[in-house]
Amino acid sequence: MLIAPSLLSANFANLQADIEMVNQSAADWFHIDVMDGVFVPNISFGQPIISHIKKYAKKPLDVHLMIIDPDRYIESFKSVGADILTVQVEACTHLHRTLTHIRQSGMKAGASLNPHTPICMVENVIENCDVVMIMSVNPGFGGQKFIENTYRKIEELMVLKNKYNPDLLIEVDGGVTLENAQKLCDFGVNVLVAGNTIFSNENPSKMIEQLKQIS
Repeated sequence: MLIAPSLLSANFANLQADIEMVNQSAADWFHIDVMDGVFVPNISFGQPIISHIKKYAKKPLDVHLMIIDPDRYIESFKSVGADILTVQVEACTHLHRTLTHIRQSGMKAGASLNPHTPICMVENVIENCDVVMIMSVNPGFGGQKFIENTYRKIEELMVLKNKYNPDLLIEVDGGVTLENAQKLCDFGVNVLVAGNTIFSNENPSKMIEQLKQIS
């Protein structure tokens, strides 16, 4: 199980301290949500902030674009340090082209699905994905409650993974807690994104370690 703390829930007034905490923890990736206020009703990190995060981060940057027209920015996110770049299926008119571009730029390519989007939307591009992320909350804000239908979508995605792309990583983002992490693992999830669960804890590093121990 890979653990990717979501910096959306970090302390923006002292971001470097939280980055150093993640560096020294058992976490595997930094998860960074990029929001444009159009695709989702919020605005978050842009390229300048990510470039500064990259200066201090000692682990891969898992950048999730919740923006319209992501193709315009693929090269710029590579240039500021993204290691994994995930786009929303709903925002891509030519998803195969987008995923191919991400890989050709030297990053791992991910496709993310909103809660209402069926798994079949990635069936014809699953061999072009290194990661498929299932949103288990409606994107845009941290601290939301986990949507239980996510488990059914994971089961459907596991069928495609086993058939077409055994190396695919299945990532879940939203409402991940110690209470549901084991079940997510049992269903086949490889990467847990956790924000509020980690950064609101009085001992974030210990919480990461507890999530990491799940298998």
